[in-house]
Amino acid sequence: MSASRLWLERTVGVVCVAVVSAAALGAGGKSATKGPRRAVAQMRLPEAVTQDPPAKPIDVQPVDRGTRPAVAAAARAVDALVDKGLETHGVEPTRPLEDDAFARRVYLELAGRIPTHDELVAFLRSDAADKRAELIDRLLESPDYVSHFYNFWADILRLQERPDKHLVFEPYLDYVKDSIRTNKPYDTWVREMLTADGRLWENPAVGFQLRDEGMPLPYVDNTVRVFLGTQIGCAQCHDHPFDHWTQREFYELAALTAGTQTRPGGPGPGRKERRVMASGSEAARAARDLQLANRDRNQKNKAAVAQYLRANVTNVAFADKKLLLPHDYQYDDAKPLTAVSPKVLWGEVPEAVRRADGRQQFAAWVVARDNRQFARTIANRLWKKLMGVGLVEPGDDFKEDNPASDPMLLEHLTDEMLRLDFDLREFVRIVVSTDVYQRRAVLHDTMSAAPFRFPGPALKRMTAEQLWDSILTLVARNPWSIQRPTTAEVAGIMNVDLRTASLADVDRGLERFLGHYGKGPAKRRMMQVCGYRGLELVRASELPTPLPLGHFLRQFGQSDRETIEGGRTVATIPQILAMFNGPITHAMLEQGSVIYDEVTSHAPREAIDVVYLAVLSRRPGADDRALAIQEIMSADDKATGCGNLIWALLNTREFIFIQ
Repeated sequence: MSASRLWLERTVGVVCVAVVSAAALGAGGKSATKGPRRAVAQMRLPEAVTQDPPAKPIDVQPVDRGTRPAVAAAARAVDALVDKGLETHGVEPTRPLEDDAFARRVYLELAGRIPTHDELVAFLRSDAADKRAELIDRLLESPDYVSHFYNFWADILRLQERPDKHLVFEPYLDYVKDSIRTNKPYDTWVREMLTADGRLWENPAVGFQLRDEGMPLPYVDNTVRVFLGTQIGCAQCHDHPFDHWTQREFYELAALTAGTQTRPGGPGPGRKERRVMASGSEAARAARDLQLANRDRNQKNKAAVAQYLRANVTNVAFADKKLLLPHDYQYDDAKPLTAVSPKVLWGEVPEAVRRADGRQQFAAWVVARDNRQFARTIANRLWKKLMGVGLVEPGDDFKEDNPASDPMLLEHLTDEMLRLDFDLREFVRIVVSTDVYQRRAVLHDTMSAAPFRFPGPALKRMTAEQLWDSILTLVARNPWSIQRPTTAEVAGIMNVDLRTASLADVDRGLERFLGHYGKGPAKRRMMQVCGYRGLELVRASELPTPLPLGHFLRQFGQSDRETIEGGRTVATIPQILAMFNGPITHAMLEQGSVIYDEVTSHAPREAIDVVYLAVLSRRPGADDRALAIQEIMSADDKATGCGNLIWALLNTREFIFIQ
């Protein structure tokens, strides 16, 4: 038995090895360990991937080092509450992380990837007293942080490039990323999304309202779930069976946003322009005329022209509108088809906006400082993201019979969110600075009725995006060779003045649009720049969304972005096969990859340390080293032996879990 096979049986499991060995034998009678040998230096990695990235692929708002004492004090206050809960319930905290394990965890949680060999060695060699705080700050102001937290929000906000065939959502995706990049206060960000007017490339925050275009009731349900952590969706059709919300209360809340309009497009959000929109704007009438003319030409691309025109007249605006109860309303407090008076679910609409339109009132109520549920929900979401388990689970089901596992801690975190004026990055900075975050992870049974007391973070598997970006770290010096288009780039192609445009103008605009953002041309362009065996070697945040089902990211549970937080980390057989013999794992072993060049530039015994530090973020133990030497010395050459070692470690539980 080869050393790499032995590692797999020890760390992955005999069943997994048997499955893959059988698959490999069926493909040609070779053992599973031959995969890396065949992969070494057979294909060329794209030049854009192997070159150093630009100095600043994303210009991120810097972290204020001067607030470190305040961050440390806030972290101590959190630790005091956690430790009090542990003592009360007789739970022992886990031991603190060593520097190597801390570095691996904080890179994965803040940058969405493992550290490179050089990054880890530099951190371990530092004897600075504040080196952990400095690493946290550096990661929080890095492009990696923007990319990783974009993935986090993409799952919550259901970000897609084409949620509807006529919607061009790249500007909205750019807006979300830019809000993270600039560290925009969360309440400002949310208010913008809930009240934005205009077309997508004019005011990209309208994307949130357009995500549920034509579905005013699901829009309210999704908004309350995302930002207020409360499930009221059942009350769309009847009184909630598991909570106290009534159907009438749901409709009263929905009445605040019922006047949101998305078509036909108009020149602006003012009252006069809204009246124009109601009867059909000049732009909308011009679009209809152009579409009729296009039909007369009997073009093959009629559908594409129609979608392009519709995208240009899709314009969000608002005019107050009465909302009626449904025709089958069955309760005694009102008759069917009765108009409901707008009303919030709890508390009051802030005094400053009570004379504003319904949508402004709704947004102001959602983000109000005295609506603690807004701050409470995001504090709980971020705590779960970093600690593995929320204080309320699930995070969008706050209700009386689902209390927090530690109410005092949750309210303290809520107070912190308010004190920080919804600075999400600073909140994350505090949590990762706590002792509890910097302790060893523990196994937590999600089906257990016993509350999790946080002796340390809960052990969890990497998300699909963390796994992809971590493997990419072993492959690419430049994972930023392709980035998502900016709002300005999309506007320069999409924007057409339909009031003066001819059909020829529309044809030219459509041709440019399809050439840049059509599915086929966009795929070909990415493959030309960073393609390898059908995969684009760029950060997960820059890949098309949603990806096809067979893509590595979808195999490992990336959401299709149809449901809120639809990502999964459940193990499957296709995942095992993808890790054992998929193209992304072969890319690591190609000449020019980061790990290949690092290993081949060292002597065999030094190369073993390089591999362990690069893949598992630790040095090998005595048994590890003996097996590694055996594998390297028994191989045809050093590169092949190191390739087998890399491949074996990549397929361990230790690699895929966040320790």
